[in-house]
Amino acid sequence: MTDQQVKNLRRKMTDAERRLWSRLRNEALGYDFRRQHRLGIYIVDFVCLERRLVVEVDGGQHNLAPHAARDHQRSLWLNADGFEVLRCWNNEVLAATDEVVETIWHALRKSRDGLPPIR
Repeated sequence: MTDQQVKNLRRKMTDAERRLWSRLRNEALGYDFRRQHRLGIYIVDFVCLERRLVVEVDGGQHNLAPHAARDHQRSLWLNADGFEVLRCWNNEVLAATDEVVETIWHALRKSRDGLPPIR
């Protein structure tokens, strides 16, 4: 993916991605998140590099075989590179934003081998 394609993804975020970004940006949870960020050959929706946490916001198409298989491969690659991957559904983010943010907060605070101590 080119830098221009990444910029386009940032401009064309879904409603759920925009809502979640409004809760993650500017270190709102005490950690810096990036949106539509390149990791290897993949572009992830949101990532906290410091805590090696990826948050993916998925639509219903991700239930279908081709998408699910690609998502699984992506998660395996990210896990092998030391990232934890949280997946949430668009409708979940839109209907229960606070609960999704709380899940992300707990994942950020979780102790993980090789990561610096939690602040």
